[in-house]
Amino acid sequence: MPVEALSDQELISMCIQGKDQGYTLLYQKYARNIYNSISRLIAHTAEAEDILQETFFSAFSNPERLKGILSFEAWVRRMAINRSISHLRKKKILFSEMGDMEPEATADYDVRADELFDCRVEDVRKSIEGLSTGYKTILNLYLFEKVTQEEIAMMLGISPATVRTQYHRAKKRILLSLKDKAYYE
Repeated sequence: MPVEALSDQELISMCIQGKDQGYTLLYQKYARNIYNSISRLIAHTAEAEDILQETFFSAFSNPERLKGILSFEAWVRRMAINRSISHLRKKKILFSEMGDMEPEATADYDVRADELFDCRVEDVRKSIEGLSTGYKTILNLYLFEKVTQEEIAMMLGISPATVRTQYHRAKKRILLSLKDKAYYE
């Protein structure tokens, strides 16, 4: 039976009943998307894979916790993001080291700079990968995971103003990187 044929609620019900197929199908349905979310925060492939496995293990370790979950994907993604941030913290990535400056980045922010449409996707991806872990984490959480700046601040233990500043600085560095690449081509 194809994964898409069953709803999340049907698959969760199978898990609660102890049917291995429910776990397998939920994993197959969401593992790739969750891994992509993790790998945007954790650059090392083996570490990202470990976090993926730990996240699903945790999600499936107590089937009773699955009761009442309206969006399994959103629930597991949040767990994976939290594990990824904890992993970064263990590696001594301190987000407060990025500076607790007020949002001066908006003062010299160029709206036209958002126009990245002339760039190749691969160039943008490489520019993001080239950012420091702190900048990359904030940028990925906000742009790709759609976490609000206030939530990011709470997750990282920094002020919302710092999140905004670091987000704008990250974008500025990406744009500078892309402009440099265009200049040398």
